[in-house]
Amino acid sequence: MKKFNIRKVLDGLTAVSSSSSATAQPGTPRENDVVQETLQSEHFQLCKTVRHGFPYQPSSMAFDPVQKILAIGTQTGALRLFGRAGVECYCQHESGAAVIQLQFLINEGALVSALADDSIHLWNLRQKIPAILHSLKFNRERITYCHLPFQSKWLYIGTERGNIHIVNVESFTLSGYVIMWNKAIELSTKTHPGPVVHISDNPMDEGKLLIGFECGVVVLWDLKSKKADYRYNYDEAIHSVAWHHEGKQFVCSHSDGTLTTWNVRAPAKAAQIITPHGRSCCRHTVVCACMCLKAHIVAPPVLEVRLAHERQQRVVKYVLYSCKLTSLTSNRKAGWVSVTVVSLHPSCVLTDSGLNPYPNPYPLTIHESPVTCCEYFADCPADLIPALYSVGSRQKRQGYSKKEWPVSGGNWGQNTQSYPEIIITGESSCLFFFLLLKVMLQVLYKLKTAKVFERARGKEEKPNTDIVDEDPFAIQTLSWCPESRMLCVAGVSAHVIVYRFSKQEITTEVVQLLEVRMQCEFSDVDSPDPGGDQTPTLPTPGASSSPQESEPPTQPSTGSNSSDGPRDNIPCLQVRSSPLKQSPGYQVELVIQLVWVSGEPPQQITSLAINSSYGLVVFGNSNGLAVVDYLQKTLLLNMSLSELYSPSDPYQRQPRSPRKTRQPSGVLLCKFTQCRSTSPCNSDDERKQKFIDKVKFKSRRFSKTVANDFVISSFFYLCAHSCRPDAKDNSFTRSRSSSVTSIDRESREAISSFYFCESFPRKGDSLVSPCLLVGTTQGSVMMVALSLPPGGDQRLQQPVGIASCGTMAQLKGGVLTMALLDAAGTLLPPSYEPWYDPNASDEEKEKSRRRRPASPPSSQEGQDTQFAVLCSEKQAKVVAMPSQTRLYKHNITETSFVLRADVVQMAGTNCITCFCANGHIMTLSLPSLRPLLDVNYLPLTDMRIARTFCFSNLGQALYLTSPTEIQRITYSQETCDNLQEMLSELFTPVETPEAPNRGFFKGLFGGGAQSLDREDLFGETASGKASRSLAQHIPGPGSMEGMKGAASGVVGDLARARIALDERGQKLGELEERTAAMMASAESFSKHAHHMMLKYKDKKWYQL
Repeated sequence: MKKFNIRKVLDGLTAVSSSSSATAQPGTPRENDVVQETLQSEHFQLCKTVRHGFPYQPSSMAFDPVQKILAIGTQTGALRLFGRAGVECYCQHESGAAVIQLQFLINEGALVSALADDSIHLWNLRQKIPAILHSLKFNRERITYCHLPFQSKWLYIGTERGNIHIVNVESFTLSGYVIMWNKAIELSTKTHPGPVVHISDNPMDEGKLLIGFECGVVVLWDLKSKKADYRYNYDEAIHSVAWHHEGKQFVCSHSDGTLTTWNVRAPAKAAQIITPHGRSCCRHTVVCACMCLKAHIVAPPVLEVRLAHERQQRVVKYVLYSCKLTSLTSNRKAGWVSVTVVSLHPSCVLTDSGLNPYPNPYPLTIHESPVTCCEYFADCPADLIPALYSVGSRQKRQGYSKKEWPVSGGNWGQNTQSYPEIIITGESSCLFFFLLLKVMLQVLYKLKTAKVFERARGKEEKPNTDIVDEDPFAIQTLSWCPESRMLCVAGVSAHVIVYRFSKQEITTEVVQLLEVRMQCEFSDVDSPDPGGDQTPTLPTPGASSSPQESEPPTQPSTGSNSSDGPRDNIPCLQVRSSPLKQSPGYQVELVIQLVWVSGEPPQQITSLAINSSYGLVVFGNSNGLAVVDYLQKTLLLNMSLSELYSPSDPYQRQPRSPRKTRQPSGVLLCKFTQCRSTSPCNSDDERKQKFIDKVKFKSRRFSKTVANDFVISSFFYLCAHSCRPDAKDNSFTRSRSSSVTSIDRESREAISSFYFCESFPRKGDSLVSPCLLVGTTQGSVMMVALSLPPGGDQRLQQPVGIASCGTMAQLKGGVLTMALLDAAGTLLPPSYEPWYDPNASDEEKEKSRRRRPASPPSSQEGQDTQFAVLCSEKQAKVVAMPSQTRLYKHNITETSFVLRADVVQMAGTNCITCFCANGHIMTLSLPSLRPLLDVNYLPLTDMRIARTFCFSNLGQALYLTSPTEIQRITYSQETCDNLQEMLSELFTPVETPEAPNRGFFKGLFGGGAQSLDREDLFGETASGKASRSLAQHIPGPGSMEGMKGAASGVVGDLARARIALDERGQKLGELEERTAAMMASAESFSKHAHHMMLKYKDKKWYQL
């Protein structure tokens, strides 16, 4: 019988309901009759895959020395498990309470977590996705400490009242054995000892339990006699206790920074009192107890100290795991294996006994400062990964430990992913290139972008920070071409750096610098009105395309910076004047800086794009856009937005008042219009000054959150709701655009996106040529035609011609992404030039360098051969080229807005993916814009998510779920189906090391470790049942035995099949027995009937 699929039914209903919004233009044939769309709703499914990075706000740690698995709990209830490189796992407690302690069931594939909400949970690690087996919720007492002895099923739980309860971890039931605080302390003590802060058993005698109370009292409790053997008192509060491996001494750390050493049999006075770091330099010291495993994995006399000094506020926790393992083949003792796990913010460092750090196989630290931008690239060129790895491997520092990475547990999953992925994160003055392969994240290369600028040595030489209040070197946005390896980076100080990739080291004597002057002119202008009095004149094609006419000085200008006059022609940062040594990798090709204009700082760059085939870099902001030829190191175009609109453009923003006289300059000055304020102003100067102060105030507020909040216009929407004035005081008029973003309410129009392509520049053209699509924050999409000279030497000598062709389409909201499809619906990516080493010989350059790819075939008259895909914050459109006719339109959202949109490749075809501010992730087919997926995944709760959310090809996406963690998700059904096979296994069957022989004399005189039968003490027979009101047992999805049998999906299926087969055989056996019984009964009945027939055969009726 054919399986019913509800998705196909919903898909059909969605297609019918969306016909009103995604319909063809009248008189235009529907393109889905021409372009065969293969994507259906069953190709999509949204799920999380893996999380990378160091856990945010860590609160506890645990380590399994046999399985070699490290567990870290956080203050948000998250649980991260780490093994070898590529073995990572993320779990989350439903309550979200902080994890106060973790305890491994060593080599058992289980973990106990204690939360701040007074609950403990037992996690099963024998399956790829760990699950909770049992939970125990305490009702009357708060949990403060837990301790689980090695190879024991009884868990000690200390509470805030000073009592100790015992839990059976197999059944998660409480024992009747309870250590009450009033029995543990002396009877003469009149005050409560406080919460239990430490519990541990003697390494050489399991019957002796050491209990530490917060007030400074330590009690050695005898479990068998149920009384205290010794009591140790100190005036300062205790933070932790550590046993000596021989069990004759222990050390306590106190709140005043002291360490007290006690002999077990001398409780009257401490054997030693030291303050290693002084009382004045630290607030408290914590000694972390070492793992003691039944004398064959014991802790050496090593102490680990944590300081909470004012200069070390970022230190979260120091944990020392120091083990001494014995060889399994002989009785000789192995050497000390000391591993120190130092949890710093936001990192985790492991050191050996010599305090040499281990080389980390996976990046626990994904950044060194807050991430300001993030890009995700899937299916990169095959030769790109080895190239980045070769130059990145030279950046590793010296002094690492030569020992093997100690956290090496678990096994990899099956590799079903055959394409490499790269993540690029930008932060303060550096870029990180990460390699994604399956579920593993690895650092490939680190690029420091601040090396090209002069560093301030004193307060007087501090860089200009009028644009941002934080790091002036922070990266705002980037553009990267993986095929040509060209990289372009824009910073918050209105600077752009162009990089080339080279495998050879060079020394640059003088860094190439290009200064751009983008002037802002204020005028009294109302909201855009097509009926304006004056229309700005559009420059003729090729205007400002000559370097002689538009190029500013390439050397730093000597602008005015005196106290008498405003700053002018001065960049925010000073480029390095001394020779720059550049290592193999990305090397500076050109530095572009926007300069001050008449005392006003340059506006931050909102959009950036680079094209290696054309040799052009284009960037824009609220003033306009600039096009730079990085091959000739010249400025080609510097144009305002009003000049981009054609004279007859109905969407043009026209001023009502005459424009000011243009300053005599070879550069086209950028102008912007200010909305008329409804509040009264005495003069134009007062209005101008108020507007300047408002813009500066907003710029600083945005930069405190992140420097690139100007990149996407939706960020203005979020900021408008948090910092705009009262609704009654409407100081800015509404824009003519129907978008609800704050760019329409409080900010002027800015450039939001670029797209290089080869298309038809003007309506009705029959030949394709290089073009540039320009999108603005008010929904306008404009076309700019590019005229490139021939390749070779002529390309370096002749100028590039540029001409604006006016508005091509108008959308609601700011334009986020643009793309181009051919007549068959195939994505037409921007042309590129294959990579070549710029420092190689001329022969090698000619071998690897090729001409720009040929243009697509021309269009016949009256026939459209391309589709322009446009997506904004509110809607998506498909426009036929060259007729510029709208074929399809789809309103994505009415109540929210799109934060990120991309045209991606999926299952051999293309689609649009969108992430909205209300948390919905949606996909639309191309070119018909038919909805395929709409899932309410993650409501926008943090600007960081909006800033870092990225889509990529083949159904992949990611975002920064916390300041230190990257969350990867997939919207591909195929990837979700193969996720179980891709995930790694945490538990591997390993034999527990056997305890060494005690020796003849230790066995004779009883000097070895003494065992304890805890079942006789804590079992129900000996201790009785605990009070039911003390804690509530919450069973998990399965028992321990059942989950052990289902360690993997295949094993579980086999077990279930075997059980079903046994049940079937048993039923068949019962059926056979019942059949035999029925046959015997039938035969007996036949015999009895025959006997009756013979008996009454010859008798007459009257003889019966």
